[in-house]
Amino acid sequence: MMAEHGDPCDEKEATYCMNGGKCYKIPSMNALSCVCNDDYKGSRCEQFQLQSKFTNAGEAGLIAAVVLVALLILIVLGVVIYYTRKMLKAKQQSQQNNQQQYWRVKPGV
Repeated sequence: MMAEHGDPCDEKEATYCMNGGKCYKIPSMNALSCVCNDDYKGSRCEQFQLQSKFTNAGEAGLIAAVVLVALLILIVLGVVIYYTRKMLKAKQQSQQNNQQQYWRVKPGV
């Protein structure tokens, strides 16, 4: 943090930082520096920063990737279940047709 390495600015220089940032002098560089509030960033606290639930973008990306993979797995599982049931139903219908042929009496014998 800049405050550990600088002295507070005087009244004339205090307006250097915007949006409630704290101004500090860095004597070794003869420069002014700002410590911004949580909602602002930039060298003079001039940029508004939207708050995010995630502290880094990698965490949000990882969650999105996990959700996508889970959805793909559910879709594949649904397709497999659908075709398995379809095949079982066709097999049962085929067996029923075969059983009906065994008990059928052929006319004219």
